[in-house]
Amino acid sequence: MEYTEVLAHGGELGPPSAATLFALRPGSWLALALLAAAALYCYGWWLLRARGHRWPVGRGVAFLGPGLGGIAAVTLTGVGTYDTTLLSVHMIQHMVLSMVAPIFLALGAPVTLALRVLPKRFRDALSAVLHSRVARVLANPLVAYALFVFTPFALYFSGLYELTVRNEWVHELVHAHFILVGCLFFWPLIGVDPLPGRWPYPARALLMVLSTPFHAVLGLTIMQSTTLIGGDWYPSLGLNWTDPFEDQKLAGGILWAGGEAVSITMLAVLVGQWMKASDREARRVDRQLDREEAEERARAERTTGTIPAG
Repeated sequence: MEYTEVLAHGGELGPPSAATLFALRPGSWLALALLAAAALYCYGWWLLRARGHRWPVGRGVAFLGPGLGGIAAVTLTGVGTYDTTLLSVHMIQHMVLSMVAPIFLALGAPVTLALRVLPKRFRDALSAVLHSRVARVLANPLVAYALFVFTPFALYFSGLYELTVRNEWVHELVHAHFILVGCLFFWPLIGVDPLPGRWPYPARALLMVLSTPFHAVLGLTIMQSTTLIGGDWYPSLGLNWTDPFEDQKLAGGILWAGGEAVSITMLAVLVGQWMKASDREARRVDRQLDREEAEERARAERTTGTIPAG
């Protein structure tokens, strides 16, 4: 289906406003997927509580709110209309789908929740998938890093991006790609779910640092490009209230600044998790040392006859 047909009224669209950006536009397959994911997560949460077990509220809020809710906010609202009209709006959508929402989905720990509520047969099947060779490859941070860093360059500096704005199915497929690659990248870095081959915290932080320059390079390249991304798509819409070249510069700036902000926030989250993990390990070592010291005292007392042996 050609997006030219869908946006034939493009010239009638006015500049983005709160009313137009937040207007609901349901009907996408993604809406059904989001509703199904939310329903399954809530059911698992309820089932766990019904069995008398706790589930951290923060995890549920992260998964359902900025996680699934973030995806809905940029695909099932007016943002989804303007993402094929303004490259700057598309870039905001791109960042939410690939960088913001996946972080909170990972913090929601849906795999851990599933492992705690599924029947044994399905739990064993899920565990087998998590430890499969395919999962080990996809969960390798270097594989996810390559996809996360280099696929945007392939998208924006080839004919692929123009195809995405002209073809609805390809457009939706790119949305799914953004979400999937974002999850593959962030899940092993900050997620709490059990994943094979997870790196230690220093290596995770280094990988996050190494991803930062690529967002700056991509954003600056888009800002300085003298060729319109998307070919003649944006001029063909005939919007007299925007300049496609100026909007493209704005889009590059959003990617540059937004990428920096997300990277700094991610590093802060990683450092926080690292400190908590170190504190837990220190307490565990202290408890072990206390047990060993108590056992040593007991042996010494038995040896000296202070406490009768046996």
